[in-house]
Amino acid sequence: MPEVLFKVDLNKPFTEQPLVGHNRWHPDIPAIVSVNPGAVFRIECKDWTDGQIGNNDNPNDVKDVDLTVVHVLSGPIHVNGAQPGDILIVDILDVGTLSEYEWGFTGIFAKENGGGFLTEHFPVAQKAIWDIQGIYTKSRHIPDVRFAGIPHPGLIGCAPSHDLLATWNKREADLVATNPDRVPPLAALPNPQNAILGSLKGAEYDRVAKEAARTVPPREHGGNCDIKNLSKGSRIYFPVYVDGAKLSMGDIHFSQGDGEISFCGAIEMAGYIDLHVDIIKGGVAKYGLTNPIFKPGPVEPRYSEYLVFEGISVDEFTGQQYYLDAHVAYRRACLNAIEYFKKFGYTGEQIYLLLGSAPVEGRISGIVDIPNACCTLAVPTAIFEKNVLPT
Repeated sequence: MPEVLFKVDLNKPFTEQPLVGHNRWHPDIPAIVSVNPGAVFRIECKDWTDGQIGNNDNPNDVKDVDLTVVHVLSGPIHVNGAQPGDILIVDILDVGTLSEYEWGFTGIFAKENGGGFLTEHFPVAQKAIWDIQGIYTKSRHIPDVRFAGIPHPGLIGCAPSHDLLATWNKREADLVATNPDRVPPLAALPNPQNAILGSLKGAEYDRVAKEAARTVPPREHGGNCDIKNLSKGSRIYFPVYVDGAKLSMGDIHFSQGDGEISFCGAIEMAGYIDLHVDIIKGGVAKYGLTNPIFKPGPVEPRYSEYLVFEGISVDEFTGQQYYLDAHVAYRRACLNAIEYFKKFGYTGEQIYLLLGSAPVEGRISGIVDIPNACCTLAVPTAIFEKNVLPT
């Protein structure tokens, strides 16, 4: 087994752990450990809420989750020799559960607490608990469903530079200013409440807490991209913005559908990640990187038969025509799938949870045929333990 560089205690919040990680992005958060290029090591991670969700049947913990705590990340890791303008190569060698935590959860967040992709249709908090059995999972809350997962870190990235951090904060604040009272908000701006910043204390902690970016969205450095195929065997090429790169990760998923549509839509879990790192000197300019790129690994569930649902860019409430709007089209594809599977005895909430967590395939299938974009959602029929085909 690779050396464990960051070990977690699942029974204690991050603030009480010997190696304190972080839950904000800032270049001045100190690294907790350093590695050389070529190193292979293991990092343990708590679930993204820092243990706020329990293995029970009551969704109140999802309804009341404190989102100022998220995402708790393991790191930063200083990679010796990495400098701004380099590319950090990160190989994901393995992702797995921790022996005392072989279960996960999927949630629908209440509208007033962040919501999700289909918030206007499902504004009330719900959750499903999944039992993880090797590569397979089942849920007592969604009957007659069993599927193989595709474990991956939902969130992994390097620290931003001061200039990049300022760019993030300005553009997101400008967006929020266009509709400051919107529920849910247009973006999660810096918030010092419950900020976890490694070993920083005193005045330095206060300064960084006010400036640090929230971990909610993906950005140029990677971050919370929630890409289900970023799994075992994947190789990621990250742009480096600060000395040592300061790599961090967390938000481990046992499985996820394309889009993670309920926001807490994957099967969230605590777990470990085995990594290998290396450096390409001057790689950002050499290969024109703005955002990370990655080569998917060879390990994923093998499903061959799908039921595919189409959606077009027409609003489901008003009938308004949008111009090549993939967001609306994908929402319509998801809603069409939910309405279909309701005919087989499921509630809309159950299928909403399932589409976020099962390895469904989302596509922009057409983006040139004015005025309608066409998005598709492919659901593997073998995940159901009963026939769900039209007859």
